[in-house]
Amino acid sequence: MKTDEGYIKFISDWTEGPAPERAATDLLDTWRRPLHRAGLIGHYADLGIGYGNISVRYGGPGQFIISCTQTGHLPTTTGEHYALVTACDMDENRVACVGPAEASSESLTHAALYQLDSEINAVVHVHSLRLWEELRGHVATTSVNVAYGTPQMAHEFARLYRDTDFPTSGIAVMAGHEEGIVSIGRTLEQAALRVLSIAAGPG
Repeated sequence: MKTDEGYIKFISDWTEGPAPERAATDLLDTWRRPLHRAGLIGHYADLGIGYGNISVRYGGPGQFIISCTQTGHLPTTTGEHYALVTACDMDENRVACVGPAEASSESLTHAALYQLDSEINAVVHVHSLRLWEELRGHVATTSVNVAYGTPQMAHEFARLYRDTDFPTSGIAVMAGHEEGIVSIGRTLEQAALRVLSIAAGPG
């Protein structure tokens, strides 16, 4: 199920431009580093593709800074590895972004999460087969029939936010995206620590 990881499924309106604000990208790198060390963000060497991404709300309504596509192999990042998503259209499956490279293939999912609540200011998407198998069905879990990076995922997260403890736990499993787990938070620190604490626990 990992073979479609890392591929952009939406229409990408990318405008090449400067790196986003350094203070924001430095903060993202600060919390991305422990996620990478824990193997929650990384690179499938056999497939030659990266996995996992991180973002923070920034700018106008619906805008956020997110790691660029195919950066999972990097243990540390700089501003050159992030893009500002300026607009998303779920119905048209379209993402507009500006930066040194294209925004992550999970940008549409991040956008859907930010739309749920104005108090969600950070999103972390990681991979862990162990955690995915342990948590699936025991925490908020999307339908197995919904794939990552699709408009349907936006509706799934809206359902979880309405019908489960996702708003308080901040953790959800993507059943149709093997190994995929998302974490949300009022701050980037909260979003990152939520998944890091689970990963460090017994299991």
